[in-house]
Amino acid sequence: MEAYKQEFIDFMVESDVLRFGEFTLKSGRKSPFFMNAGLYVTGTQLRKLGEYYAKAIHDNYGEDFDILFGPAYKGIPLGVATAIAFSDLYGKDIKYCSNRKEAKDHGDAGILLGSPIKDGDKIVIIEDVTTSGKSIEETFPIVKAQGDVEILGLMVSLNRMEKGKEGDKSALDEIQEKYGFKAAAIVNMEEVVEHLYNKECNGKVVIDDTIKEAIDKYYEQYGAK
Repeated sequence: MEAYKQEFIDFMVESDVLRFGEFTLKSGRKSPFFMNAGLYVTGTQLRKLGEYYAKAIHDNYGEDFDILFGPAYKGIPLGVATAIAFSDLYGKDIKYCSNRKEAKDHGDAGILLGSPIKDGDKIVIIEDVTTSGKSIEETFPIVKAQGDVEILGLMVSLNRMEKGKEGDKSALDEIQEKYGFKAAAIVNMEEVVEHLYNKECNGKVVIDDTIKEAIDKYYEQYGAK
C-alpha cells in the first residue's frame, strides 16, 4: 500500500472522521464503522485532505483534465482544497466548479459556481463517499447539460466495498457500469482494516478483535461481490 494511503487512513482516524462502533446508516443498515467528511473543519485538515485527493487523482487520472467538479454541498470545499493542492504538488492549474442547490437569477446567475464548463472540457467529479450512487445520479445530468464534455471519472475518499442499491456489486462498480467512466477511491475498507487491525492509531487500537469480528460479519451480509 502506498505511503500516502497509510497516512490518509491515520488522518481519518485522528480527525475523528472515521469511527468504529455501531451506527445506523441512511439505508437502515447497522454498520460497525462510519465516515463523516463534514468533520474536516480546520485549515490544516483541509490542506492535508486536498493533498491526499490530489495524489489519488493524479495516480488514477493523471494531469490531462480541466475541471474538478464538486457537487453541493460537501463537494465544494473538496474541490477547492484539491485544486489548490494539485497546483502545489504538480504545478498544474485545475479549475474547480460546483453546483448550487437552487439556481441564482442575479449576479453570477445560473446553477453553477466556480469555473464555467464548456465544450471539450475533461472533468473529474470529486465526492466524499458513495454508498448508494444516488449523488452521481443527480450530478451526472447537471455536468452533461453544460456542453459536449468528457467525464473522466469519479474520486471519493473511501470505498465502503458494500453492495449498492441494484445488486451485489459495490456502488462504485455500479457507477462504472452505468455511466462508463472510472470510479475510484483514495482507500477502500479492506486497506483500512489491513492498516489498522491491532495497531495503535492516535494512542489507541481502533480495530481490535471485537471490531474486526463485527466488520467481518457486516461484509458477510453486505459485502460487494
